[in-house]
Amino acid sequence: MLIIPAIDIIDGKCVRLTKGEFSTKKIYSSDPLGVAQDFERQGAAMLHIIDLDAAKTGVPVNQELITKICKAVKIPIEVGGGIRDISTAQKYLNSGVRRAVLGTKALTDFGLLSSLIKEFGSKRIVVALEIKKGKIAIKGWQETVDKNYLDFAKELKTLGITEILFTDVEKDGSLTEPNFIVLKELINLGFNVIASGGISDLKSLKKINTLGAFGAILGKALYENRLTLAEALNFQTPVSNLTKRIIPCLDVKDGRVVKGVSFVNLRDAGDPVALGRRYSEEGADELVFLDITASHENRQTLFDMVAQVAKEVFIPFTVGGGIKTVDDIRKLLQLGADKISINTTAVLNPEFISEAALAFGRQCVVVAIDAKKKDGVYKVFLKGGRDETSLNAIDWAKEAEKRGAGEILLTSMDKDGTKSGYDLELLKKVSEAVKIPVIASGGAGSLEDLKLAFTEGKADAALVASLFHYGQFSVSQVKNYLSTNNIPIRL
Repeated sequence: MLIIPAIDIIDGKCVRLTKGEFSTKKIYSSDPLGVAQDFERQGAAMLHIIDLDAAKTGVPVNQELITKICKAVKIPIEVGGGIRDISTAQKYLNSGVRRAVLGTKALTDFGLLSSLIKEFGSKRIVVALEIKKGKIAIKGWQETVDKNYLDFAKELKTLGITEILFTDVEKDGSLTEPNFIVLKELINLGFNVIASGGISDLKSLKKINTLGAFGAILGKALYENRLTLAEALNFQTPVSNLTKRIIPCLDVKDGRVVKGVSFVNLRDAGDPVALGRRYSEEGADELVFLDITASHENRQTLFDMVAQVAKEVFIPFTVGGGIKTVDDIRKLLQLGADKISINTTAVLNPEFISEAALAFGRQCVVVAIDAKKKDGVYKVFLKGGRDETSLNAIDWAKEAEKRGAGEILLTSMDKDGTKSGYDLELLKKVSEAVKIPVIASGGAGSLEDLKLAFTEGKADAALVASLFHYGQFSVSQVKNYLSTNNIPIRL
């Protein structure tokens, strides 16, 4: 569950309201930029900024300040308040804002939502569904509309909206507890739901997490010292404790998905955009996109293609290949990636792992390890398996974790594309050596192989390519098999 500190702005100041009433305004700081930087230093992975002046009037008032904040911090920012036309949304989304939050206009202009989804992808558009005494609240919560909120949510789903920010206005700023009933209703509709309003303590956060919320926004509880951000962040459930994940992998070369054996003899497997869309619709837990020749060819990742795929998938999306700088990461996250995968750059400059984790949170940083057994030792290889290093794969995994990696993507070059099963020895050694999640990659040839990756290999997730690309199994067939074999899996 993502923990997101909130910064509400009126007249250039950081404020909080109670139950949406502007008359209850309490100023906490005259320097919202400083507040944002402080949250970043404390470890926040994202910020939620609302222009309350704009929410009330419909005219962006604090846009210049918000843009300044976006440039001053390195973590992603979502922005709402007064975004009621395409030009305002475009200005925000093209100036560094990761996600635009639409409320009032979302209710009345589905055409705007569709246009924004088409231009920027669904992951960068969040709809704020806010209710007041059971009715949908609009215009800075000053007015209500007599429309059923669940009917509205279902309409949003048909448009392709995947993320909803839910607030019960009567709970907001009250430091009581959220509206758990409506929160659960929205989660049951299949949205990624961010809970907001009334969160006062770790008990509330625990229940929100148990209900299955995607994230939680913290406001007054932080400003009034009811809890600290560190407490909230420490509370978050480690990824490794969640259900096992099935992750299709798109190895991309020259704009096409390819698959080979032990990284050679590549053959075409299809269009990355079409395959990404298919796996998202089939219920994959995540998707990995690897530009497999970027490092070898000393070029950047295929940004345009990443953007195309991101617009079509509604699941967490990891991108790797040719990533060399923090700016590369920032651009990929802005294009719709949720995580980045680094291999060659991480080995050549291990400090880059720490820089990336500090800038964007370790949950965004996946360190990929391509390993091959030589003389009884698993060695690390770079540049798509072309260059051998002296690094021991197990030792390198431990070092990557210490430097800030959030996950390890572990590929056995000996097993890759052979369909002879994952390298369970390598997988188990790395899984037992680190505390962060390990993604098994290379060798899946049967349903049994996937089960063994989780049971004997102790993996947290399994990367799958050939089995899916060439139609041997579907995502649902894999998940149903694992479920019947007592592997915890999201169906």
